[in-house]
Amino acid sequence: MKILVVDDEALARKRMLRLLEELGDCSVVGEAANGKDALVQSSALNPDIVLLDIRMPEMDGMETAQRLSQLPNPPAIIFTTAFGDHALAAFDAHAVGYLLKPVRKDRLAKAIDSARRLNRAQLSLLQAPTQIQTRSHLSISNRGNIQLLALEDILYFVADQKYTRVVHQQGEALIEESLKSLEDEFGDRFARIHRNALVAVAHLTGITKDGDGRHYACLAGSAEHQAQLEISRRHLPAIRKLLKEFSS
Repeated sequence: MKILVVDDEALARKRMLRLLEELGDCSVVGEAANGKDALVQSSALNPDIVLLDIRMPEMDGMETAQRLSQLPNPPAIIFTTAFGDHALAAFDAHAVGYLLKPVRKDRLAKAIDSARRLNRAQLSLLQAPTQIQTRSHLSISNRGNIQLLALEDILYFVADQKYTRVVHQQGEALIEESLKSLEDEFGDRFARIHRNALVAVAHLTGITKDGDGRHYACLAGSAEHQAQLEISRRHLPAIRKLLKEFSS
């Protein structure tokens, strides 16, 4: 089996290569540090399996998987991630495997064996386009347990280094999904106020302005957080328009 390893962290790729070498019944044909490079290498190398990290810059693993499925000879996708909050999305993406980091060798071997049983024709049928339904909940990892968080309870999303911080009515959580993918899926329910933030339209109540001329979003139920939610000049007209539509 020809395998392409995709992860933006060099140490994670190195560890995965070592595990694959220990398994001994597969061949690593390449490495990629981001989704765009993964697409280029997949087109050139035609791997049977792509071991794909989810949270990566530029293009995350979910979008990469969707684009890989559109190749003439799509590879089998095995997701690898440090968080367990993408299991439902991975199922929707028709992944043949979903491995939590640190990846165990026995689980990796089992996932590769599952992929090996699929020939290209079967994989093409498995990855046939389906109607994607917008999720009503996000799956959140909390101390090793998976919890479902209703979208209606989410106040806003903020980019936080490699992750996205979800602030909701019960507290906060980190997920691996990018703001861009969340905006693409939930654009009718969340509005972008800054390059680093999305707010829930249903909780948006107004705009405040400080002495320095900076504008901030006011959200119902988030008095302790709203001072942090600055609205950029670029997005201010759209937010004003949105509030005007609500009040009319």
